[in-house]
Amino acid sequence: MTAGSDVILDRMMALHPKVIDLVLDRVWTLLAALDNPQDKLPPVIHVAGTNGKGSTQAMIRAGLEQGGAAVHAYTSPHLARFHERIRLAGELISEEALTAVLDRCYTANGGAPITYFEITTVAGLLAFAEAAADYTLLEVGLGGRLDATNVVARPALTVITPVDLDHQQFLGETLAEIAGEKAGIIKRGVPCVVGPQHDESMDVIEQVAGALGAPLLAYGQQWHVTTERDRLVYQDETGLLDLPLPDLPGPHQIMNAGAAIAALRYLGKDEAACEAAVTRAYWPARMERLTKGPLVELAAPAELWLDGGHNPAAGRALAETLRQQPPRPTHLICGMLNTKDVAGYLTPLAAVAESLIAVSIPNAQSTIPADETATEAAKVGLTATTAENVAAAIGQITQIAPNARILICGSLYLAGDVIRENAH
Repeated sequence: MTAGSDVILDRMMALHPKVIDLVLDRVWTLLAALDNPQDKLPPVIHVAGTNGKGSTQAMIRAGLEQGGAAVHAYTSPHLARFHERIRLAGELISEEALTAVLDRCYTANGGAPITYFEITTVAGLLAFAEAAADYTLLEVGLGGRLDATNVVARPALTVITPVDLDHQQFLGETLAEIAGEKAGIIKRGVPCVVGPQHDESMDVIEQVAGALGAPLLAYGQQWHVTTERDRLVYQDETGLLDLPLPDLPGPHQIMNAGAAIAALRYLGKDEAACEAAVTRAYWPARMERLTKGPLVELAAPAELWLDGGHNPAAGRALAETLRQQPPRPTHLICGMLNTKDVAGYLTPLAAVAESLIAVSIPNAQSTIPADETATEAAKVGLTATTAENVAAAIGQITQIAPNARILICGSLYLAGDVIRENAH
């Protein structure tokens, strides 16, 4: 009997001593052993950036699917189950198909060192190559230039969402260095949609694109997006679109929608596809209101929200989103990883939240202990304490503020744990 996907994934964890080791040699070797599935994919749209990759990809997918296209999609990390990372022609990969493709990759790798992300990305590419679809959406895991997804010689289109500071230990200390890594997905002659950027990031992206003869479709140049009277207004050289606001909450989603629409317009899609991009996209744990489940019942009548953002730009976007919500006292439950800029993330939130309860992230080796997160929160002006877990934190908040808005935030790993706990 073949081992299940969880067992094979655990074995894959042990193939390399590091979680992240940015080189592509191991990926190329394994792809060659599998007869180069990356060369047999339906047309690829490759998405990189610091924030907004997942939301932008979800909007592009919603737009493509509106017209009847079958779309493969690869994303990471997953929240509750690994299967979320690989969507075959619109459906999450089945346990049977995932187990089979993981087993083939594990066998072909022959015990050689390879990181978990690398070998599971190859498994996704193999699954995509062997299933019929009209498009393949690939979301970069980390950076771009040396990311395991960056193996497609000629994608149909590349997309770079806003670049900001995150993962500096791997990508460089400055915006220019990080932008250089993200711009590594740009391919010779292949158009690249670019979301809003800091000037120093844009300079690098323009330099790389210029050297490769890759036309840019950039925010503020080739396309514009804004809001007027509770509508999204998008304009490019082919005309103007007047659309509903995105279903995904937050002002930053206006820019993500603009990039998605620019991609869809380049691909020849019509206004109905662009409207579907903003009204039909679903992307969990991005300022998502939870509406059912045991944690929601525990919090009632308080509102329970979930967000997985974890860097300073995400903190700013989240604070701005909270400002746009109807007035209600907001209390945070926060857990973070020790690779993150805790103060940078929490500083903007201190202006919009009444208090913070810190938790350690269950089963995450890199979690910051709750008391350390609380100490950092207090330093930026938040009233902060700790709780043993999310359920206990909800209980503490509802005792003092039964009609609060409770926002669980700080990490996609914490978000995934909450989704699993709330599903029981």
